[in-house]
Amino acid sequence: MMPAPSHLHPAVAKSLAAWHELVERKDFAALEAIVHPEATFRSPMAFNAYGPAPALLLALRTVITIFQDFTYHRQLASDDGLNVVLEFSARVEDKQLKGIDLIRFDEQGRIVEFEVMIRPFNALQALGAAMGARLGQQLPAFKQKG
Repeated sequence: MMPAPSHLHPAVAKSLAAWHELVERKDFAALEAIVHPEATFRSPMAFNAYGPAPALLLALRTVITIFQDFTYHRQLASDDGLNVVLEFSARVEDKQLKGIDLIRFDEQGRIVEFEVMIRPFNALQALGAAMGARLGQQLPAFKQKG
């Protein structure tokens, strides 16, 4: 497990440790405990965010079933200790990818915004196709305006 930066808000450090445990176990059953009810998810496939929390939970619980060889490499935090950037690599079928998770927490350590960026484009397309096949009927209902 990745050590937390020393300047994280204490509640964020606790939630981030829980996040890493959930990812390591590939079991997001307890994810809701660290997500704010009004949390938003920003997909690398769409400009507008998805929300509230059920959209984030649905997306993350699905993507963990698609990614193979998922590994976090670096962890950076903002000066206020409430924002974290996690660099990762993974594979979708035969496509290697790199990405970052930009996670904003509140002072209670709950995730309020989760944004994902992925490259290269062909790996993002493969991920989008796999997510669409699983969530094509569900996720669009959560898209927020503007």
